[in-house]
Amino acid sequence: MPNLKDLRRRVRAVQSTRQITKAMKMVSSAKLRRAKERVVAARPYSDKMTRIFADLNLRAPDYKHRLLATGGAEAEPAKRQKVLLILVTGDKGLCGGFNTNLIKAGREFLRQHEKDEVELVLVGRKGVDFFRRRPVTIRRQYLNVTASGLVSLNDARKIADETIADFAGEEDFDKVFLIYSVFKSALSSHPVTEQLLPVGRSGEAAPTEALVNYVYEQSPDEIFGRLLPNLILTTIYRALLESVASETGSRMTAMEAATKNADDVISKLTLTMNRVRQAAITRDIIEVVSGAEAL
Repeated sequence: MPNLKDLRRRVRAVQSTRQITKAMKMVSSAKLRRAKERVVAARPYSDKMTRIFADLNLRAPDYKHRLLATGGAEAEPAKRQKVLLILVTGDKGLCGGFNTNLIKAGREFLRQHEKDEVELVLVGRKGVDFFRRRPVTIRRQYLNVTASGLVSLNDARKIADETIADFAGEEDFDKVFLIYSVFKSALSSHPVTEQLLPVGRSGEAAPTEALVNYVYEQSPDEIFGRLLPNLILTTIYRALLESVASETGSRMTAMEAATKNADDVISKLTLTMNRVRQAAITRDIIEVVSGAEAL
């Protein structure tokens, strides 16, 4: 039977852990509210930019740019391609299956592209810690981008500029993909894989807007030269915001579950401790009664 002193020590330890998880849940709840507001505020801008880009594609279907897909049927489907994958994970743990699901999505991507030459750009310490022990090529890593719960536009611009330089530079990558977690609610978020570069020509544009005869004073080179980098920047910035909100929601849910589990453990330990104490008292009473009868 467990020792009463050991049981009391375990109860105190679980109570201390419960205080920590409860505090982390409250902090995550406050951060989640702000992160959700930023995501909701960023989505209309990103969606509108995508619609504008789709409209421009309808007006200049033959325009060629290094960041644009060529369109039409793909040539040489069996050709070994050079692919760059940007994986956005968290810098901290204690957030349920958030990082695990993203890393699993990254490993699935590598499995599907095992015939291609894939290099990784890792955003977040958890992704770096995992893949640096694996036989993969890590091109760059960005740490503490989302650790504070705030996403800086300068960090997103740095990632976007270096990604565009990789794709349009001498490295000659064929495609760039982005894996991040889309925020639905505190209880729901899931990883998605998007092709970042080259930018596809298919898009959703409202039919009524497509029929309006807009007059663009600038040349296609100037319009696409400004819009495409901003589109990449907006996509990466939104992915970072979505990732922060998803991580915060997962951490809040995980800490809430941990707090409930701690309550259950405390209840079970307290019940066991009371039984041990009662058994000790009963044993002492029996010993006293037996001694008195012996006299």
